[in-house]
Amino acid sequence: MSKKTAQKAKPPKLPTGEAEQVRIRKQVGHDFALKDDAFGRKRLATGTLEARRVYEVSNNGHTATGGIVRVRNVDPLTGITSLSRQQREAGMRYREDFRVSAQDGVKPMALTERVDGGRIGGGVADRILSAGRAYADATKALAHWEVSVVVQKVCCAGETVKSLAEQTGEPRDVLSKLLKVGLDLLAVHYGMMLMRRPRG
Repeated sequence: MSKKTAQKAKPPKLPTGEAEQVRIRKQVGHDFALKDDAFGRKRLATGTLEARRVYEVSNNGHTATGGIVRVRNVDPLTGITSLSRQQREAGMRYREDFRVSAQDGVKPMALTERVDGGRIGGGVADRILSAGRAYADATKALAHWEVSVVVQKVCCAGETVKSLAEQTGEPRDVLSKLLKVGLDLLAVHYGMMLMRRPRG
């Protein structure tokens, strides 16, 4: 019976991917994303942005022999688990409008552009102009500059709330609230959700 009890207490094996990520984080001293489980083992702190990052090591995975560690960042919009589906979708749509409107290689308008709008080669593609208008309209819908700055940094520049907090000195929970308010405003602007009206 004591053998059976000992067998029941044996911890399940860590998934290979997680075990590798834990090992690399220990070697490079990034143990802030680790926590002890019920068996006293180091595990990734699930549900956090830090835990979602993927550490890759060159040199056959050995950091001790001079391997270079690269960190693949996770999209901040998918990394924040407390966002609603509408908030996430609104942020991604805003990002896409920004990305298309700011595409590289856009040719300037040709001097031979006709006044009636007909094009004689070159010019800016209609979809880029449309995306630019959509991005500008959505940015206006954000209304407050504090909200707008946070939304643009996260959605368009790929910043995390943590990195913004480090840059600005603002508490992370304040920045998270500003982001969520902005994403709600975008969701209303895009027609993904209705603005709640106060009762009374």
